[in-house]
Amino acid sequence: MRGEGHFSMAKQGTILVVDDNKAILTAVQMLLATCFEKVIAITAPNKIKSILSDEKVDIVLLDMNFSAGINSGNEGLFRLNEIKKDYPALPVVLFTAYADIDLAVRGIKEGAADFVVKPWDNTKLIESLQAACRPKKGNGRKERGKTKQLIAGESGMFWGESPAMQQLRSLIEKVAGTDANMLVTGENGTGKEMLAREIHLLSNRKQQTMISVDMGAITETLFESELFGHVKGAFTDARADRPGKFEAADNSTLFLDEIGNLPYHLQAKLLTAIQQRSVVRVGSNTPVPVNIRLICATNRDLQQMVEQAQFREDLLYRINTIHIEIPPLRERPEDIIPLSEIFMEKYAGIYGKPTLQLSADAGEKLKEQSWFGNIRELEHTIEKAIIISDSEELKATDFHFPQKQKTVAKEAATLEEMEYGMIKNAMDKYEGNLSLVAGRLGISRQTLYNKLKRYEL
Repeated sequence: MRGEGHFSMAKQGTILVVDDNKAILTAVQMLLATCFEKVIAITAPNKIKSILSDEKVDIVLLDMNFSAGINSGNEGLFRLNEIKKDYPALPVVLFTAYADIDLAVRGIKEGAADFVVKPWDNTKLIESLQAACRPKKGNGRKERGKTKQLIAGESGMFWGESPAMQQLRSLIEKVAGTDANMLVTGENGTGKEMLAREIHLLSNRKQQTMISVDMGAITETLFESELFGHVKGAFTDARADRPGKFEAADNSTLFLDEIGNLPYHLQAKLLTAIQQRSVVRVGSNTPVPVNIRLICATNRDLQQMVEQAQFREDLLYRINTIHIEIPPLRERPEDIIPLSEIFMEKYAGIYGKPTLQLSADAGEKLKEQSWFGNIRELEHTIEKAIIISDSEELKATDFHFPQKQKTVAKEAATLEEMEYGMIKNAMDKYEGNLSLVAGRLGISRQTLYNKLKRYEL
């Protein structure tokens, strides 16, 4: 508990605090009495239902772990789901230890408004609770005027306006300040490296430069030298001591792109460096301590690779404290036009063109495409159209797509039919239990949510 101080603010409604640690409960109760009209504090989570039915509760502060420990020690998530089932609009803020941040992230995906890490900062705890209580405001002209702010992050990350991406953005803003290792997955062109840069710029390490490594581009013979460095004379061309990427990223963020391309026999060396928080340069026996925040990215299914003995399970466990999946562009078509407008402004400036508009027929044509290259393909398409356009409006005829798009789209439609059938059968078999369905299909709950919405299941 940090940040003692005087809080002077208008008191809000009623808060229910649930934590089985009586000392914590007492401290939080005294603090929140300064800013809430009524604080209800309980140690037993099984009393939540009766209190919510008897009292008009405006917000819940819910501990993630209780000594009773049901559902594999995840009682917090179990109680969260119970609350959201009966009171979907009631904001729930999770109270969690640092070691359980991955559980808190799952909680956010399952409907929690925010999470606060113990030991807590008094000011931040109150700010988080007040923000969660605050009603969301409308979508008027001022809101629409913020389109670019909603789309582009500090790094230039193209968020878009779809619910899936705005939820992802909210999640990133909550976890970026931690030092938890993160695994970013998604198809080619979805912006995984850009997202890593956004996470870095939102972190406490933003004053240092993020170090990026393309694991697919490093040859096996140079792997240790590139990542861990070498000393003079370690091999023929080692004419001087040279730090590796781990040392270069000390006190900063190390981004390992295409982590799924790392050969199996080299994965143990990477795991050792992550576990020991130190590296040994090639040709030396002296460990060099490193303090890094690790972000990895891949477009491959690492869990499937583990099952096929192509990726170490212990390494996946280490890099996967928080898993972020970027949905493909075709699953969020409402982002296509706003993103197109961002790219139009960008390339009109680069090529000295006037401010361009997108015609209605051009917009429809863009939304009809499959975009298997995702945002990267959309950006290149807009750039080409601006280069060839002679008017102040981009028309449908300014966009040319190869014929193979149609063939690929047909194949995709067939695959979608198969996917629809698999999801529907799993939903029927497990009676709509999303956790079981996602586990059976080998996808995350967020991906399952997106697909259920897409197929209107």
